Formats: sequence, C-alpha cells, structure tokens
Amino acid sequence: MKKKISGGLVHELPTDLINALTETKEITDLWENLTPIARNEFICWVEDAKQEKTRSKRIKRTVEELLDGQKRPCCWAGCIHRTDKKPSKWQQNVLIDKKKRKQASTS
Repeated sequence: MKKKISGGLVHELPTDLINALTETKEITDLWENLTPIARNEFICWVEDAKQEKTRSKRIKRTVEELLDGQKRPCCWAGCIHRTDKKPSKWQQNVLIDKKKRKQASTS
C-alpha cells in the first residue's frame, strides 16, 4: 500500500498522480515540501487535461519539474477553483467565461 500523501488547497490527489509521486522517497519528499497552494496548482494542472494522453504527459512533467526544483507547473495560469482569491481578469475572461479573443479585421 502506498504512503499517505498530501493533497492541495482545493483539489484532492487523483490516484494516478499519487502513484507517480510515491515512486521514490525523493519525489515524495519534494512534493511534501511544497505549500498546499503549490501542490494545488500541480493537481489542478493535471486535472485540467482534456485527453488522457495530455494528462499522462502532465503527470510525467510534474515529477520532472519537482526534480528540477520547480515549485509550480511551468506555463500554467493558475487554478480557477480557489476560493481564497479572486481569479485574475484574464482567468475570468478566458478560462471561466470562455471569451474568445477579438480577431483583427483584415480590411
């Protein structure tokens, strides 16, 4: 049985991510040394994947980025599910309201 491992601020850890994070003590320790907010960002990033292939890649990258010393997922706008802070204007428009960018006219 795998060791109990901490989740995030809002998100619970999914089983596939738990399996990757408990492969070695080094990876588990790196994960446990993150803040709950930082862990939450990685979990949300993985959970946000639309396709299983993307999800698998993100889980692999999570482990790689932890081993590289990163504290948050690279190129991630942030979790929109947090209740302790208001989403940024960009997050609200693009990720929550799904507003499309206005196209420049080609006249």
